[in-house]
Amino acid sequence: MNKKSNRFSPEMRERAVRMVQEHRGEYPSLWAAIESIAPKVGCVPPTLLEWVKKAEVDSGVREGVTSAEREQLKALERENRELRRANEILKLASAFLSKLRIRLFSPRRSSTADSSPESLC
Repeated sequence: MNKKSNRFSPEMRERAVRMVQEHRGEYPSLWAAIESIAPKVGCVPPTLLEWVKKAEVDSGVREGVTSAEREQLKALERENRELRRANEILKLASAFLSKLRIRLFSPRRSSTADSSPESLC
């Protein structure tokens, strides 16, 4: 898994997105606004565009999976993995105990047929 570093705080990201939204009308396109504002906040334009798109999805302006839904999905996937692991462990334990029960409770066979208590009398 590729983990991105969080060089920018959430507050900084929100501020940069807000700046783009406030000054969007002053530029001929969204990209032009982003190219102008990105150096001022210290990031590259594609990064700022990603933040703007994410904010638009979260606010319902743009189609897509919101941050809250993404976090919920991650949590459900993590829970699913844990349950699958637990289920596999339980299956293995059940098979082990089943074999053990068969060994403990199955009638034992002796090597000599005449060693039973009745034959000794």
